[in-house]
Amino acid sequence: MLGKIALLRQRLNTVICGKSETVELLLTALAAGGNVLLHDVPGVGKTTLAKSLAASLNASFRRIQFTPDLLPSDIVGSNVYNPKSGELRFRKGPLFANIILADEINRASPRTQSALLEAMSEKQVSDDGVTYALPRPFMVIATANPIEYQGTYPLPEAQLDRFAMQLMLGYPQEEDEMRLMQERLHTDPMLELTAMLSCDDIIRLQQECRKVNMDKSLLEYVLRLITASRDDQRVALGASPRAALTLNRCAQAAAYLDARDYVLPDDLKKLAVAVLAHRLVLQPQAMYAGASAIGVIEEILKQTPVPR
Repeated sequence: MLGKIALLRQRLNTVICGKSETVELLLTALAAGGNVLLHDVPGVGKTTLAKSLAASLNASFRRIQFTPDLLPSDIVGSNVYNPKSGELRFRKGPLFANIILADEINRASPRTQSALLEAMSEKQVSDDGVTYALPRPFMVIATANPIEYQGTYPLPEAQLDRFAMQLMLGYPQEEDEMRLMQERLHTDPMLELTAMLSCDDIIRLQQECRKVNMDKSLLEYVLRLITASRDDQRVALGASPRAALTLNRCAQAAAYLDARDYVLPDDLKKLAVAVLAHRLVLQPQAMYAGASAIGVIEEILKQTPVPR
């Protein structure tokens, strides 16, 4: 299994040049069974990264382009009348796939965004009192543009809390961008991607990650981080219990991908910003003073004693 993951990591790094840390975090989220929000400026490879991962998995994939006129039924599905039988039959929407690319998710209305809440948290959807299980594995990779506000809606805190990680790619280094341009003069590396993992492989990977040991002292360390985020005077809404559970699960996945059966403090420190920062809501006066959620988490990491 780890051999396949290593090859998958290598393939993704050929498509997304110079962003090995982001690729590693995305694979960690996949192994942990979590959803990912790619939040960055246009043109840095958010959609390409999501499509590359989907192309590397032998799993069903759907891309949903979020627009202001998109309705919840366009995503989840709806009951359709069958004139022959005289009955209503549920027609599944594009949400019924293993990997969902929710492109420009912040362009849809809050009503439509809320249609994803049950799916992202419980891997199921409900319609007219009937619950339908989603395919396993199930993962939502959403993209959002942080600088364009016309025609967009802020993501609700309840939805942000259901993303295991928020990742940012950023602009590549000069040498990486030159390599990117050279490699794409005559071909596209993404077209050469082949399926490396099946659905059964992903499910088995997620099950193996849950077997990784985590010492009680590390659980106490996570609790101190979470509590510190709630007690910080700059924070109006701190990290939730779901955030603590997600950080633990992602740390288990990171340890497994590093060929270990135990979690280290460094696993938690490496993941804390990606897992916790997007869940914080800062006080208005703190934002006016230039504070950021990422900065708050980084300060908490420096101030919180690490278990030996």
